[in-house]
Amino acid sequence: MRTGWRVAEVIGVTPETRTARTLRLRLPGLTGHRAGQHVDVRLTAPDGYTAVRSYSVASALPGDEFDLTVEELADGEVSPYLVHQVAVGDQLEVRGPVGGWFVWDPADPSPVQLIAGGSGVVPLMAMLRAHAAADPASPGAAAPFRLLYSVRAPDAVYYGGELDDLARSPLADVSVVYTRQAPAGSGRPPRRLDAATLVESVLPAADNPAVFVCGATAFVESVADWLVQAGHSPDRIKTERYGGTGTRP
Repeated sequence: MRTGWRVAEVIGVTPETRTARTLRLRLPGLTGHRAGQHVDVRLTAPDGYTAVRSYSVASALPGDEFDLTVEELADGEVSPYLVHQVAVGDQLEVRGPVGGWFVWDPADPSPVQLIAGGSGVVPLMAMLRAHAAADPASPGAAAPFRLLYSVRAPDAVYYGGELDDLARSPLADVSVVYTRQAPAGSGRPPRRLDAATLVESVLPAADNPAVFVCGATAFVESVADWLVQAGHSPDRIKTERYGGTGTRP
């Protein structure tokens, strides 16, 4: 795998929320990527100052294209530019995709439990998409997939239409917990994810699923602890964290 800096072209831009959007990039020479990998993006100012940030790949595309979904950070140096200014035809310096641990392999027949907090859904969406696109002959194509997504409000949900379609298909089971504002008519008030809700919503430990958890540090730590308390083996739980300590679920 080549890990040096290369130039990718922005070939598509899709809004996800008011503060997030997906960039589709074309990177000549890329021959696909693994679901769960990430890419480093480097911006260089006219005075030579550089800033580098890592973003999870959201897609499961073959060939030389991939998607990055970026959430704007209020004090960010890179994310505001990527969310509000980058346009089709622009070029970005990138390194990757990289990462070989927090990835889903279509050769693995294990049931899969995905647990996301906020923008932590991005690499997990790549896994859902890879599963949906997997060769029917691959061992993982028939594996049960389940997503538990904790998010502030309906207008903060990434990939909403696609997740709705997946939830109506036999490909995945999708559960969303709204922590601040629930959808109108849902009949369920907003609430933080807790241990009881988690256990009710995820695949049972007896199924020995491969579990992938992504979100802010405090969210990931709480969820991992609850999973172990519910009987899941620690060596079956893979975690990825972003940002600072954040808040608990």
